[in-house]
Amino acid sequence: MSFITGVGLTSYGKHEGSSSLDLMSKAAELAIADAGLKRSEIDGILCGYSTVSPHIMLATVFAEHFGIQPSYAHAVQVGGATGLAMTMLAHHLVDAGVAKHVLVVGGENRLTGQSRDASIQALAQVGHPDYEVTLGPTIPAYYGLVASRYMHEYGVTQEDLAEFAVLMRAHAVTHPGAQFHDPITVADVMASKPVAMPLKLLDCCPVSDGGAAFVLSREPTSATGIRVRGAAQAHTHQHVTAAPGLSELGAEIAVAKAKAASGLAISDVRYAAVYDSFTITLAMLLEDLGLAGRGEAAARVRAGHFGRDGAMPLNTHGGLLSYGHCGVGGAMAHLVETHLQMTERAGARQVRDASVALLHGDGGVLSSHVSMFLLERVR
Repeated sequence: MSFITGVGLTSYGKHEGSSSLDLMSKAAELAIADAGLKRSEIDGILCGYSTVSPHIMLATVFAEHFGIQPSYAHAVQVGGATGLAMTMLAHHLVDAGVAKHVLVVGGENRLTGQSRDASIQALAQVGHPDYEVTLGPTIPAYYGLVASRYMHEYGVTQEDLAEFAVLMRAHAVTHPGAQFHDPITVADVMASKPVAMPLKLLDCCPVSDGGAAFVLSREPTSATGIRVRGAAQAHTHQHVTAAPGLSELGAEIAVAKAKAASGLAISDVRYAAVYDSFTITLAMLLEDLGLAGRGEAAARVRAGHFGRDGAMPLNTHGGLLSYGHCGVGGAMAHLVETHLQMTERAGARQVRDASVALLHGDGGVLSSHVSMFLLERVR
């Protein structure tokens, strides 16, 4: 058993003069204070990777910078799934008694600390070094290929995909820390610059500076504990040229295992936090997870199903598409927002019921998947 006892999140966007370690430290300080703990009480540290500040011992580099001496330290890297993978590992560590309070932290100054070309080149290395990278694709190009196939198989249109960008922007408008606050329409998405067809600029998440952190503990440290009920992973491939069919990707495998571990069903879920690096990512994952039928997620968006006041509120902070994406910390913001919703601290974004939440992270090109169920329990 483990509880998420504290969360911390910076605004996303430009943080001129802040390093990756600075942004991670700010988020970590907020999370520890939110848990009602002192730095000296943190005895475990899990740290995500940084493309701006790569280091073979990033977890202990951060621990030294932050001024803690943990008894357990580990760095993790499974792309966009890293935040939830670290949460799952922290859950097991505290449940096993290895540590009492584990700090999970990620962040980068990817927008101001790295050139656009360097960022594109670093992320493109997710591709196969012989069969993909040599042909010059970017991350959007990989997902553009997936989107084209998905649209062909399920009759999804570019306008359908645009609905997800519009929804995430509508949610970001109400969050002061979001990178983007101007509402957009389907027409705006369709008119935005082509990036890797069928994906256009507003179908893609931005590059951001930012940091996120949370603390997992063996017992609650406040009146309301957010319990990790069950989590699971699935890794079907690394490279898109080796990916299985669209109906055999890892999200379905991971969520099935997480349901078995938690004893919960999709019908129990009241709030969803799902990885959304591109509009196609969000559309596919919602359907793979069983939150919509094949090819039907966009129709549910149009009907208000995933809105703040809908039957299944989704990414109420704006997600990667509009809150922002700073590497590992990008998807960690989904968990921070989930915690705020479950503890009824989301202010104007507060939903009616977030008592059971489903989170899902995706790394690579739909390569690595982590599903997690959270259950609110009052001590």
